[in-house]
Amino acid sequence: MEWMDFNWTDAYTDFSRWLRQNKEFSGWVLFGISIVAGLLINFLVTQIVRFILRRGQHEVLGLLRLHVRNAFYVFSPTLCFLILTNLQRRALIRHPIATTLAEIFFIVACIWLAIRILKVVELLLIRGYDTSQDTQLHIRKYVTQIKFVRRLVATGVVVIGFSILLLSFQGGRKVGLSILTSAGIVSVVIGFAAQRTLANLLAGIQIALNQQIRVDDVVVVENEWGRIEEINLTNVVVRLWDRRRLILPITYFVEKPFQNWTRSQASVLGAVMLYLDYRVPVDKLRHKCRELVEDHPLWDGEVLTVQVTDTMPDCIQVRVLVSARNSGEAFDLRCLIREAMIEYLREEHPESLPQTRLQFVDASTSSPDKKEAQENPPAL
Repeated sequence: MEWMDFNWTDAYTDFSRWLRQNKEFSGWVLFGISIVAGLLINFLVTQIVRFILRRGQHEVLGLLRLHVRNAFYVFSPTLCFLILTNLQRRALIRHPIATTLAEIFFIVACIWLAIRILKVVELLLIRGYDTSQDTQLHIRKYVTQIKFVRRLVATGVVVIGFSILLLSFQGGRKVGLSILTSAGIVSVVIGFAAQRTLANLLAGIQIALNQQIRVDDVVVVENEWGRIEEINLTNVVVRLWDRRRLILPITYFVEKPFQNWTRSQASVLGAVMLYLDYRVPVDKLRHKCRELVEDHPLWDGEVLTVQVTDTMPDCIQVRVLVSARNSGEAFDLRCLIREAMIEYLREEHPESLPQTRLQFVDASTSSPDKKEAQENPPAL
């Protein structure tokens, strides 16, 4: 066939000669060719991945397709552009901007691709781990460390890529070499210009090692109850009970006190306070409370006490102390007990509900001395 007899060497030679003769268009021509070649590579890779996924479920390919696809679509044309500009460096000697742009685009694409690949590696390492269960403390610790290490490595990739990017410019070559080789200068610059950032980074490393907080830990910060949703390099996102997000600097959890309800265990005690009349039958109340929670799935079967904890002039304070597997179940169990106890007392012992008593005393019969004084008034 005719296309099999085509001489590719002569075609490449003619193309190079044309580029040397039309140097003002050579950069744009190579850029267009690289885009077409990159799109062709993207199309072929996409079709291969789809064909493999149709034949069966492949978790790695599925994650790569979901998280790396866009970065790869940019990476392929930039790689082709860099290869073509290096092959035609002599033809572009009067227009070095094409080569410089090719290097810049390629570095940026590599940084983006590396960051997305790190995300895929993180998802592969933590797949199958359910952090929503409060009892799985070791799982939350592992997931927190993996997420922090991924963000730390991604930051390092960006810094190194930015340093290499500066090396592409004559004016920025010294700066790039300084960032890569002079740790002393970098530390001085960071110390004066980014003290807070460095403090947050060190606090993040401390939290990752000491595990003051973990992903999905239940915490009380700024008088708000919530769960740790994200632990970033510079801040922590707390998902509050009403779906709001409280964003705090990561140094907050190193410098200020806070409550962590799942630090060593998830089980908590919940208290229900009842203010009742002095005539309440405490023994019957205790029996009814145990009957209510004994077979209930929210109770973990460890603690259940009903005690009179205080007395006041008009009522007594009865505390029902009950345990649950986690704070969410403890809250629901407390509400259940409170509602059931009120209904039970209202129907079975209405005299036990708080009452306000008023006693009217007849002044004429209240005191013998006053009665005698009224009958025999003193003489004037």
